[in-house]
Amino acid sequence: MGESLTYKIIGAHRAEGTAEPGRPVAIRIDQTLTQDATGTAACLQFEAMGVDHVRTELSVSYVDHNMLQADPLNADDHRYLRSVAARYGIVFSRPGNGICHQVHLERFGVPGKTLLGSDSHTPTGGGLGMIAIGAGGQDVACAMAGLPFELTAPRVVQVVLTGALAPWVSAKDVILELLRRLGVKGGVGKVFEYAGPGVAALSVPERATITNMGAELGATTSVFPSDDVTRAWLRAQGREDDFRALSADPDARYDEVVELDLASLEPLIACPHSPGNVVPVAEAAGTRVQQVLIGSCTNSSYEDLALTAALLAGRRVHADVDLAISPGSRQVLSTIAADGALARMVDAGARILEVACGPCIGMGQAPPSGAVTLRTFNRNFEGRSGTPDARSYLCSPAVAVASALNGCITDPRTLADAPPPIERPAAFARNDAGFIFPPEKGGDVEIVRGPNIKPIPRRGPMPDRLEGVVLLKVGDNVTTDHIMPAGAKVLPLRSNIPAISEFVFERIDPTFPRRAREAGGGFVVAGENYGQGSSREHAALAPMHLGLIAVLARSFSRIHRANLVNFGILPLTFADPADYERVEQGARLAIEDVAAGLEAGRLTVRAGADGPRFEALAELSDREREIVLAGGRLNLLRR
Repeated sequence: MGESLTYKIIGAHRAEGTAEPGRPVAIRIDQTLTQDATGTAACLQFEAMGVDHVRTELSVSYVDHNMLQADPLNADDHRYLRSVAARYGIVFSRPGNGICHQVHLERFGVPGKTLLGSDSHTPTGGGLGMIAIGAGGQDVACAMAGLPFELTAPRVVQVVLTGALAPWVSAKDVILELLRRLGVKGGVGKVFEYAGPGVAALSVPERATITNMGAELGATTSVFPSDDVTRAWLRAQGREDDFRALSADPDARYDEVVELDLASLEPLIACPHSPGNVVPVAEAAGTRVQQVLIGSCTNSSYEDLALTAALLAGRRVHADVDLAISPGSRQVLSTIAADGALARMVDAGARILEVACGPCIGMGQAPPSGAVTLRTFNRNFEGRSGTPDARSYLCSPAVAVASALNGCITDPRTLADAPPPIERPAAFARNDAGFIFPPEKGGDVEIVRGPNIKPIPRRGPMPDRLEGVVLLKVGDNVTTDHIMPAGAKVLPLRSNIPAISEFVFERIDPTFPRRAREAGGGFVVAGENYGQGSSREHAALAPMHLGLIAVLARSFSRIHRANLVNFGILPLTFADPADYERVEQGARLAIEDVAAGLEAGRLTVRAGADGPRFEALAELSDREREIVLAGGRLNLLRR
């Protein structure tokens, strides 16, 4: 039986374990990326390991998230990251050089390589035929130190693409269709591997849009074959030597198969407040719009912005709409400036934002109160825009532009029979002005720390008896944005865990930090898919600082579960999901014989002296069990 592309790459990088679905496996990591919202914590943890130099083929530190400099906090962190990069052999991507995923795709992505990034949208690299996985900063720090990355070997879903996209239908509609069919939990524990004759009609940026938003399915990653389209794109980037043809064996076996006729798709839109709440644009048409934003790591390529400019040419943005555009990289900005696309967007009334993530993570451009905002981004969680009562929709650039012109959600098929053709450059100009490459020997570089940069807190070994109150009970699909908000107010505190901890669960219960401190810690009880969304490990690190002992949930998202383990917080699932209903906020829980229970994979939880008893599953690998008993991975590594 032949191999899938996924397992060809995993197998070639296997360091430990068994490359079979459901079994623990550890893989060697070729490349890492960090960004400034998660990278400071990752670098602080890397420093704590005592390693003298990164041990990957390539590690890149990007500054793309926290670009607002209203005070010294972000600037101090940028200076710290630059000095760490020089000291340990990391390439530093300056503020303004671009969004990590877009820049890495252009400059460093290599078919067949493994990439681990401290950002949940790292799977963007799968558009080039990489196994690119998002993880918490501590996992990335360990990879930078040369340690293999441990995961549960995924099931592989083959997505067979046939036909070709109709006019006005885009790659964004492909991934929105999969989200419509499968939902935000449909990819948990899986890799989506694309195949079929329809693949050849998709450019690398289009493939990257699809793999990027595969994260919203909960997937471990997504991957396309590396083919002639890949070669042509790498040639245009001046990197044809990095090309390697890669595909699955013809007789490869898959755990699931999804068939998707591209010709059957129509323009789609994700309605508030979930990427999985997808309907045809025609069903939402007519809804008045106050803001339209184009960009983010999902749709900020040259192709996306060239189409945007062509649709805006000779037109004016509707008087009721604010349109803002974020180019994805310095290369994209330079190219649209040279070919006149930038001028056409400005002439139509668009605002051009800095080359950065910006409003995708609530870093500026918050919409008005109660506004409808259309975004070509990948997430529309409630409050993520910075405006608690805004209604955020996700759509393709074509839908965004049509809506910006008309002042309401608009099916772009009403503009013309077909969009204007976009000519892709045969070659992109390469400019390394936005990179600082490390010196050959950086051992004497001084690491510069601003006053807001504090050491990563740690806890002691896990006791054999756990007791505490249920500090909070929440429902399904609680995101890391709910647990640890992003935005211009909170993210500048990312290097100061005591300070950022004051915002834990702010959007659900602002009293949580105070109550957690007064109670001396405790438990959180949750429903399905707890911790979906961003990879930010602060959603585990800050609750750990407040004394969180364990989370009892019906199920977890992959990255957040790993982050909980890394910081010594037990991720437990209800053996009987119905027991979720029996545990109320404020109940006092106790767990005896923790070490023996973890060894057996099952713990007995008692709710109060006279309350119910129920079983909780601790489905941990041997290594994960060691980590939680040690009180966190840093403790184990130092030991």
